[in-house]
Amino acid sequence: MRKSTILGVFAVGLMAVGCAGGGSRGGYAPASAPESASAGYGESRAAQPGAPASEAEPMAADSAKSERPGLGTEWGENRESRVSTGTFFRERPEQPFDVVKMFYNDSEGVRAMARRAGVSDFRDSSGRSTRGALTVRLLDGGGRPLEGFTSSGNTYVVGDHGGRYIIQIKNNTGVRFEAVTTVDGLDVISGRSGSFSNRGYIVNGFSTVDIDGWRRSTDTVAAFRFGRVSESYAGKKGEDRNVGVIGVALFEERGASFPWNQQEVDKRHGADPFPSQFAKPPGE
Repeated sequence: MRKSTILGVFAVGLMAVGCAGGGSRGGYAPASAPESASAGYGESRAAQPGAPASEAEPMAADSAKSERPGLGTEWGENRESRVSTGTFFRERPEQPFDVVKMFYNDSEGVRAMARRAGVSDFRDSSGRSTRGALTVRLLDGGGRPLEGFTSSGNTYVVGDHGGRYIIQIKNNTGVRFEAVTTVDGLDVISGRSGSFSNRGYIVNGFSTVDIDGWRRSTDTVAAFRFGRVSESYAGKKGEDRNVGVIGVALFEERGASFPWNQQEVDKRHGADPFPSQFAKPPGE
């Protein structure tokens, strides 16, 4: 069994013990569900069944014409991901330690973004937090990192229509962090608009948390599936303005601040390997 933690209101939260959902662990078990288009959040139709062709065809054409290109994230099939409560007090309640932002799209869309960013090759698609404290990656349904590139501090990831994906957060330190996570501008736990005041997953020291769906209950998530913008969860809610971006706001725990502040990092970078010609006794 795997463990991760999510926070509820204020200091009290939920700790996940998921078999197929998010968890603190190393590695990832391949999905048992088929890698197909999402199910369970409704369907849109260009025309009513039985409508005359003269009425149905223009509606279908208008729908295709207004369809936004690229990918969004759908409300996919149910996956087991059990949670229980935990406690986390933030060092600064409304000021994150860092915010990691990752853009995703289909291959054509990402390449268009790459050209605009002046990038011609795809490399590591990890989104690292400030000072390397945490690493955020997008994995496919089999646990493999998705292709992408990083440019000017932004990370761009390529997805495939119908493919399932996982948001993996790895803590490279010995202290805990809280990770408030959004997909397409919507909180992955509540489904509401993303905000720093929302609560998120607790990432224990030197551990990994996998978030693989919209939380439906303390036992279940709806899988993240790449799909058309109009069929995305945000699109169905009429909130598709922020489709194509994933955000992770990281909060430090009160009394357990990460020791590698910017001043200490700068001192290390400024260390001189040859400060003098000869060794001197301590104190001189």
